Amino acid sequence: QVQLVESGGGLVQPGGSRRLSCTVSGSIFSPNAMGWYRQAPGKQRELVALHTSSGNTNYADSVKGRFTISRDNTKAYLQMNSLKPEDTARYYCKAVIVALRGDYWGQGTQVTVSS
Repeated sequence: QVQLVESGGGLVQPGGSRRLSCTVSGSIFSPNAMGWYRQAPGKQRELVALHTSSGNTNYADSVKGRFTISRDNTKAYLQMNSLKPEDTARYYCKAVIVALRGDYWGQGTQVTVSS
């Protein structure tokens, strides 16, 4: 059973930094793509950053220049700098494993940006 576990969330002051981690387990196939999404209260889940199997990265306009996604096989990271209150949300990791024909999600980790 494929499982994703996120970590690294917490309370951070505006202008601060945080690094989120995601680990995929339970699959003999490495993810083809991994991404970070977020969902704030009352809002839809949105893409934050995506790392494709070819090594390309895509970012939401709202985080470009501040967030960086990286990967190490079955792990994905999201380095978040210059955090703003509007970055407050629950952050979810997603893994696409084509060989298993599935998209897999973690339970999320809460990031709260507040003074």
